[in-house]
Amino acid sequence: MRSLGRWSSAGVCDFAAQPTLSSLDQNILWSPIVDPAVVLLAQCPRFIPDVPAVALEGSIELRESAEGAHAARGPISSSTQLLFLPGAYPDAPLAAVIPLDADMVGRVEALTRFWRSTQGRPAIPDTRITSQQRARLRAMMLAADGRANGASYRDVAMVLYGHKRIASESWKTSALRDRVIST
Repeated sequence: MRSLGRWSSAGVCDFAAQPTLSSLDQNILWSPIVDPAVVLLAQCPRFIPDVPAVALEGSIELRESAEGAHAARGPISSSTQLLFLPGAYPDAPLAAVIPLDADMVGRVEALTRFWRSTQGRPAIPDTRITSQQRARLRAMMLAADGRANGASYRDVAMVLYGHKRIASESWKTSALRDRVIST
């Protein structure tokens, strides 16, 4: 029987992200099954002539998976995640793969954002979620995180709305209290 100690990777797991770093400090790599904004890139068919390689500024770090080689391009706050399918390489002519599924429109928009960035054009917003939805989702995540770490609803409200605003009215009848509890 083999001993686990003989393997250099014994007890080591590959994570989509570094568990010791905040998600604000690193690119999180998602599967295209979960995130339709992952741009799928394949080797360009040879019968299509004169397709230039896409200029990917700076160095991109590839992370291998069963799906292919994942990479993130751009600043963490607005990066585009790329998935180079087997046989596709960053310095070769590429073609995009768009599955004809329920997420097709989102995939086309992600590809358009990526293409615009390679052409030096201004970025267009991700329309899958509005800024109001993003703000509410952020508040929900903060509330869930606070509650999971033992914070009271009032503590959560102070983080979300500020101490001054919470202290200015009775907590028991406050509309903000109801808002935090429903979050």
